Amino acid sequence: MPNIKSAIKRVKTSNARNAQNTTVKSAMRTAVKKAEAAIASEDTNAANESFVVAASNLDKAASKGLIHKNAAARKKSRLAKRKNAINA
Repeated sequence: MPNIKSAIKRVKTSNARNAQNTTVKSAMRTAVKKAEAAIASEDTNAANESFVVAASNLDKAASKGLIHKNAAARKKSRLAKRKNAINA
């Protein structure tokens, strides 16, 4: 544990940020898994609704810098492609 005041503050803030980042990233992963499950079950209504939530969570994670914006775009594109395949 650091003795210097600024270092103590750094540890506290980094722990707080880590907790927040973990929460956002976990919510993103869960939303993507739910969307994939809905697409796999070929339930069009559930797939459409869960895709919207997953896309939103991916965008939030990308805007916060948790994942790269191109990675978010790639994941959304692949989900949308699979979702549109069952809608067609």
